[in-house]
Amino acid sequence: MPELPEVETIRRALQQGGRGGPAIIGWKITHADLLWNGVLATKNEHEFLQEIIGQSIIRVDRRAKFLDLNLDHYHILVHLRMSGDIRVEDCQQPILKHDRAIFYFENGFRLVFNDPRKFGRIWFIDDPLSILGRLGPEPLEPSLTPEIFHQRLSKKNRQIKPLLMDQSFIAGLGNIYTDEALFHAKLHPLRISSSINPQEAELLLQAIRYQLTEGINRNGSSIDWVYRGGNFQNTFKVYGKNGQKCTICGKVIEKIQVGQRGTHFCPTCQPISHPQLGDKEG
Repeated sequence: MPELPEVETIRRALQQGGRGGPAIIGWKITHADLLWNGVLATKNEHEFLQEIIGQSIIRVDRRAKFLDLNLDHYHILVHLRMSGDIRVEDCQQPILKHDRAIFYFENGFRLVFNDPRKFGRIWFIDDPLSILGRLGPEPLEPSLTPEIFHQRLSKKNRQIKPLLMDQSFIAGLGNIYTDEALFHAKLHPLRISSSINPQEAELLLQAIRYQLTEGINRNGSSIDWVYRGGNFQNTFKVYGKNGQKCTICGKVIEKIQVGQRGTHFCPTCQPISHPQLGDKEG
């Protein structure tokens, strides 16, 4: 699933150009096609297809794992979910099997949302906060200080792995970057959040920011059939490494289920050493 760095990579490509396509800022939409009606999460198809005509792309933002295409009078929110991707191409290119929505521009280009597994969604709305307002703080924002982060952890009594993946607690983290951050912070994924002390919280926040920043610098991770051109997967220490030796201590990386998600960790570097552990997945 695309996480914050992968979505940010796509945002930058749409805003500035990249990933083999031009920037789309200032482009005017002439019409749109929905190749699968289930992709649209708001409005009915007829209203959407009428109201999108003539709208121009003002800028492209990101909030958590959402792309926010700011138009003249509306917003297009896109969540890629498990397998979604976006490409910008000449209209002469063939339409692909898993293309779900297409936005056509007056300059002869189009923006295509492709999603093999059909979990991704598009919102066409006036106020993005109606969807984005429930999200937690952005992990890379300076306003999320170590003190505030520790306070938020202390107010919860949940296992740290699923808590970090809760988008209402902190926005943008998924399975990959959570596993890698916990490894770098030397915290077991089953550790109860309220037991984490201020020093550990600061190290965890630093680890989260380091992993996300490195992921962005490397254009994200390319680990599934949706190739985004990133190479952060080449730096993984634990994710997908179960059965392999830890590069730090030489012990074997293990994989367990935490919060119904496959979780990778090193039992030596991330020991269960604190008494406050439990089965609380929250």
